[in-house]
Amino acid sequence: MHTHPTRRTLLLGAVAATALGACATSGADDDSEAAKGETTADNPFGAPADAPLEVVVFKGGYGDQYAVEAGTLYKPRFPKADVDHKGIQRVGEVLQPRFISDDPPDVVDNSGAGRLDLVTLVSSGKLTDLTELLDAPSLDDPSKKVRDTLMPGVVEDGTFDGKVFVLNYSSVLWGIWYSRSLFARNGWTYPTTWAEMLTLGDEIKKTGVAPWTWQGKFPEYMNDPLVSLAAKAGGHELVRSVDNLEPGVWRSPSMLAAAGAIHQLAVRGHIMPGSEALSHTEAQNAWSKGQAAFIPCGSWLEGEQQQVTPAGFDMVLGTVPALTGADKLPAGAVMAASSESFLVPAKAGNARGGLEYLRILFSRKVARGFAQNSRALPVVTGATDGLTLTSGLASTAQTAEAAGASMFGYRFRTWYPPLAKALDDATGELLTKRTTPEKWAERVQKAADAVAADSSVTKQKR
Repeated sequence: MHTHPTRRTLLLGAVAATALGACATSGADDDSEAAKGETTADNPFGAPADAPLEVVVFKGGYGDQYAVEAGTLYKPRFPKADVDHKGIQRVGEVLQPRFISDDPPDVVDNSGAGRLDLVTLVSSGKLTDLTELLDAPSLDDPSKKVRDTLMPGVVEDGTFDGKVFVLNYSSVLWGIWYSRSLFARNGWTYPTTWAEMLTLGDEIKKTGVAPWTWQGKFPEYMNDPLVSLAAKAGGHELVRSVDNLEPGVWRSPSMLAAAGAIHQLAVRGHIMPGSEALSHTEAQNAWSKGQAAFIPCGSWLEGEQQQVTPAGFDMVLGTVPALTGADKLPAGAVMAASSESFLVPAKAGNARGGLEYLRILFSRKVARGFAQNSRALPVVTGATDGLTLTSGLASTAQTAEAAGASMFGYRFRTWYPPLAKALDDATGELLTKRTTPEKWAERVQKAADAVAADSSVTKQKR
């Protein structure tokens, strides 16, 4: 999964990781208790009445209006406290020096390209354990804990070494997007198998429309359908094997078949020329203009494209088709996870206020606003009840409901960034026909084996 996925991955360099690691602290047990007020039923964390609160949020496809609203609701509860909200890009570049110097903001949305490496932050003791927040009464219903208002999997997604350091805000599904109106005009039917996908691609080419485009500068986008195909064929067991760095899994029949399936898009000329040089926005804009029929993306796509998508485009999320006739997961299975990672730094000057801000952020009121403005599913249960949903968001909600227990999600991207980078590079070569599926598998397996053998890397287990 992308956790995020978010979303587009750009790793911090080794120097950054070393610098953060060299400044290890004791984490949640050392979170500056100097800024603490009276603990009450309305103020369960003892947030100080007059301490300023600094919130830094990644302002990407979701915007940051929902985070601004949470700050607006924080203010009446603590009238003497100034709330400093910053919506920025490239969170890692901006905040890395502040984490190193132990002068971080009070709340951070660590998302987007160039985000901070969560594994490094956790291993360096830079984050506050959020268990206290999860066990606090929710703002909507004090009889329920915050953890009981979240969708399944959200707490797990933010758990490292048995402790919860991150709470993700958006429920993300990954699939293949298409325009329902374009398909209706041409009499096309969304494929249920990969063989049907290739046959339909040949038909689409005849109309002058490219069957596919992709965000070539960020190969992880095309990795999503690839590892989804593998998961459908190999089942939950394969997903666990990948995350657990089990030997040979990247050379398994399911993974090789998935790489071969994606490779066929390039071999058969189904990819819009020049796609490998496109950024995510450039590829998505070309798709929104009808230059290509399919694009792989997470469920943030509609919100990210809402300013440029023509009226009547009617975008919808399609699940990745079945790879074989004997897939272990059903056709409706979909890769899903939570993303948009909120955290409270261990050295925050107002960590108590940071926890209270997150309690407000994860309320149903703020989450409903997020769904309406960002066209994305929040992780707060019931937040979209009664809302009129757009085509993309409605298809995402319907897909999630239909998938049920067959949802799956990988965690290696968050746990092992070097492996994720190696996979991205290999898939970039695969989609430009500069490598074969077999060589792709060998390359990625070599990277996985290197991570497994590196004693300096903390291993996670599913």
